[in-house]
Amino acid sequence: MTHEHTHHDPGVPGPDTPWWRSRSGIVLLGFLAVAAFFLLTEHTAHVFGALPWLLLLACPLMHLFMHGGHGHGGHGHGGHGGRSGDAGRPDRGGSP
Repeated sequence: MTHEHTHHDPGVPGPDTPWWRSRSGIVLLGFLAVAAFFLLTEHTAHVFGALPWLLLLACPLMHLFMHGGHGHGGHGHGGHGGRSGDAGRPDRGGSP
């Protein structure tokens, strides 16, 4: 009988380990957290000055990511026949 033993070093990520769970990923995330802290504390006036522009940028980004782009492929309009408001949708309180 032969037994294959694989020794796994806990510091070396395996093939199924996400990058942020590896040793270098944790160090990178820690460095980014410290850098973000110092950027926010030292440049608060600049961050607050950019907030209105970030809110304006968030609107089209939310539209693209929450609607699935302009294709609207995730809505599934097929098979409803005549659409008269919410009448045929049981999840909105209409009669089936």
